[in-house]
Amino acid sequence: MAIEANEGKALETVVDSVRYQRIPVRTRLVGADDDIVEVVSTYAGEQVRDGDVVFVTEKIVAITQGRAYPVNSINPRPLAHFLSKYVTKTSYGIGLGMPETMEMALRECGTPRILLAAAVSVVSKLLKRSGDFYRVAGEKARAIDGPTSHTIPPYNSHVVLGPERPDEVAQVLKSALGGRVDVMIVDINDLGGNILGNTRGHASDDHMVRVLKDNPLGQKHQSTPIGIIRSLT
Repeated sequence: MAIEANEGKALETVVDSVRYQRIPVRTRLVGADDDIVEVVSTYAGEQVRDGDVVFVTEKIVAITQGRAYPVNSINPRPLAHFLSKYVTKTSYGIGLGMPETMEMALRECGTPRILLAAAVSVVSKLLKRSGDFYRVAGEKARAIDGPTSHTIPPYNSHVVLGPERPDEVAQVLKSALGGRVDVMIVDINDLGGNILGNTRGHASDDHMVRVLKDNPLGQKHQSTPIGIIRSLT
């Protein structure tokens, strides 16, 4: 099978003098009734080699866990409407900048934590610092994806939460792939990323974020929620 990069993305990168391929793996549309183990095994199983690292987007894991909610099924409380007005929007996505995503953050993280994060953020803005809201609110808040026009339908009208137990999911996927590769659950977008689950442990997370920092899976309609990292050096 020929290895091809997504349009506008580089197939290879060099980090700390090591050359890597980042191979996108195309899948069918995945839904809540799918088994993430079956999906990854079917589409990546025949392509991996010993020593590879398979990376799976947090969104596809969360979707198979039933953690994607149609926007029109969420009834935001007044506090969610109020707080969402003060969230900075980015070119990547709306984040918590709409009442429905903020409502889900309040449910996931708890009202006290979100209120503390909001208070810290107000002070941080006065000090011309950024990012403190999510540092205080935590990974669950950071991982919430709002609806965007470039997401594959029907998830362009859904709020998707972060996956549950990402380290555990990564271990299950590693076993399903014969234990000969490592697996990461990643939250990567065109502005950066985080490693949520990692069978190699989290000491290597910063390095692997740098390997994936240009988001080789793409952020639009590529249908490549799985990738393979292969060292060429």
